Amino acid sequence: MKKAFRNSYGLSAIILHWLIAVLICCLLSLGYIMTQPDIDPGLQFSLFQWHKSFGILVLALAIIRGVHWCFASPVTPIAELSPVERIASSVVHRCLLVLTLAVPLAGWAIASVSPLNIPTFLFNLYVIPDLPLTRSDRAEEIWSYVHATLAYTVLCLVVLHIGAALYHHLWKRDPVLLRMLGKNGQRPLEKRP
Repeated sequence: MKKAFRNSYGLSAIILHWLIAVLICCLLSLGYIMTQPDIDPGLQFSLFQWHKSFGILVLALAIIRGVHWCFASPVTPIAELSPVERIASSVVHRCLLVLTLAVPLAGWAIASVSPLNIPTFLFNLYVIPDLPLTRSDRAEEIWSYVHATLAYTVLCLVVLHIGAALYHHLWKRDPVLLRMLGKNGQRPLEKRP
């Protein structure tokens, strides 16, 4: 059965989008800071725990977002988008959705296979159990590589996503960005001369 299209994103999709976006930007920054070689070990431990906590939160929100995406009516594509733009938009959005699941899972795998056996404290309230994986230095090395590679891929896609949104808003003057800000998106902005 084909879903009916809508003209704008619903409030739940908008909140999930921006919350996940802010958390991802914080996680990328935190990931960079906590891996600096000259950082105080006590501070580094705290930053790692916060990074893991926010990563688990992103994973939970991404699962909710994925379920929402599967069941919500899709938003009507902007009429001014070319076929290439429509395909690129769809591919980037799907990749970002998959990566918001894959990156935290890879991070969880690192904590689960690390021979250091340091528990993951979810906001200092609850210990997250490890995934059922074998602990070894080699496994930690592999999962660290996977996690970092996927995180850098997210960074590249986020930059591309932001650039495309700003291009549509500032140059093409169409309502692509406005729809994720809660505007209905039916009236395009005045075109640039």
